[in-house]
Amino acid sequence: MLAVLLTLPVLGAGLAQAAPHRPASGADVVEVLPWRGDARQRELRRLGASLAAEPRKLGRAAELARHYIAAGRREADPRYFGYAQAALSPWWNMADPPPEVRLLRASLLQSEHRFDAALADLEAVTRRQPDNAQAWLTRAAIETVRADYPAARRSCARLAALAAPLVAAGCAANVGAVTGQLLASERLLAGLFARDGGSDPAVDGWIAISLAEMAARRGDTATAQGRFSRAMDLAPGDAYLLAAYADFLMDGGRHEDAIRLLTPHKGVDGLLLRSALALQASRPASAELKDARAELAARFDAAARRSDGVHLRDHARYRLGLLGDAPGALALARRNWDSQREPADARVLLEAALAANDAPAARSVLDWMRGSGVEDVHLRRLASRLKG
Repeated sequence: MLAVLLTLPVLGAGLAQAAPHRPASGADVVEVLPWRGDARQRELRRLGASLAAEPRKLGRAAELARHYIAAGRREADPRYFGYAQAALSPWWNMADPPPEVRLLRASLLQSEHRFDAALADLEAVTRRQPDNAQAWLTRAAIETVRADYPAARRSCARLAALAAPLVAAGCAANVGAVTGQLLASERLLAGLFARDGGSDPAVDGWIAISLAEMAARRGDTATAQGRFSRAMDLAPGDAYLLAAYADFLMDGGRHEDAIRLLTPHKGVDGLLLRSALALQASRPASAELKDARAELAARFDAAARRSDGVHLRDHARYRLGLLGDAPGALALARRNWDSQREPADARVLLEAALAANDAPAARSVLDWMRGSGVEDVHLRRLASRLKG
């Protein structure tokens, strides 16, 4: 589920940057960063300089952390999350920090898939500030990812009295879309978007992506294409959107379109993976594919050494789609399913179970599909093959 900070976009893409490089000495140049003169970078520099002058100024620290979290999710660059935590360092380890710190800490814990700790912080925030709309929206997003749909509905209901109608509808629609109410949720959200969209670019981008994914899950490719195109206009360069759109293009056999889409964005692991999968289907003997496979091998090996469980879904797709290692992919997909349960998580587990000829390994996903009422054309086809 996509969530949104009420002033800045939050896109939980599960995408990562390249594996870290360990310099041989302190004199080594690790990276030369380009001068980024866009407005967002200028604002980050301004806020950073302001906080450096008074590092214990809570309001300044919280504002800078919010901007860093948004940048990290927009660009799928976890370094920004580290910068956000550093900005909050005077309060980070407190058992009971100020609510604004606790809310931001929950968002950072969410990005690491430390969902229990994030929910504990959010529970504390909503207990002290029951009218905190962002806390309820973030709670709903985590509860939906964990398939705790009754709790997610309650959080969205609390949000309805606190946030703009379009934000509240986006929350409820994302729950309904995976609990047997896909078309009704999509129609309601699309109608509100047509009426109320245009006032907040971050919210517009979130809603546009959500609607595109809903149409794609129904198998309405024409509608999904139009919505993905609109989302690209609203949120160009957004890593979550690029990944979702690339998956849609590949599902339609449009591998060359996916390659062109992703060519400028290979610094992000999940986007490099999708580029490699598209190359595998379209140019299996190409030098580009060989290079991409080698780079991905290094990145996922580094993630495994770090015991990084955040990107298990993409690691499973890598092992299945590029290495042909069905048992290895299945093991990763099952670990991922234990942590989060969205349609994309279900799909990789079903695909791996089919490839490994291990139908019993998919039982928990099939049970979830029956219990939730989720509607997804790809999941339905995979489930029918497993049952057959």
